[in-house]
Amino acid sequence: MKTYLFDIGNVLLAFDFTPALTSLLGPDSKPNAFLDIIERKDAFESGQVEVDDYVQWASKLLDFHGTVEEFKHAWRHIFTPILGTWELAEKLKADGHRLILYSNTNAIHAIHCLETYSVFEHFDHAVFSHEIGAIKPHPEFFLRSFEKFNIDPALSYYIDDLPENIEAGRSHGLNSHLYSADRHHELLEWVTTH
Repeated sequence: MKTYLFDIGNVLLAFDFTPALTSLLGPDSKPNAFLDIIERKDAFESGQVEVDDYVQWASKLLDFHGTVEEFKHAWRHIFTPILGTWELAEKLKADGHRLILYSNTNAIHAIHCLETYSVFEHFDHAVFSHEIGAIKPHPEFFLRSFEKFNIDPALSYYIDDLPENIEAGRSHGLNSHLYSADRHHELLEWVTTH
């Protein structure tokens, strides 16, 4: 049995924040609101900022005067399934391998994804940055996840779309593949040959 570690963003689900944030814009939004919100996303995704605090702060930047639930609704609807990796995850699970979600994410997106997308039913565990208190590519993300889920890097196969995360994975001994949806065949070849 092997362990496969799947990133979510741009591996299992494509995402685009722009339409969601645009839908929340008010007439007096700050000029750099989008940039500021994305820049602070790392603190949010590492669990350093609580959901309500982040929503209130972002709402002020956007000049959004709706409810917290309306903000969350827009924030959640940024994803599009990448069906090729869904099929691969289903096959790997059927073949008896252990699957773990391995993602920088936040409390709004994590719950939404688990409840909404059927592919997540195939996963045995989830390493979410906001729960583990660190984001990729920081070493703490990898080391804490290895300990918590008894991950043996030599027997684990990590799929991510960001070069810096793949480099960090390799430095921690993980068999790692840089994924791009337009080169999906390369992932299938990698899985077959490793």
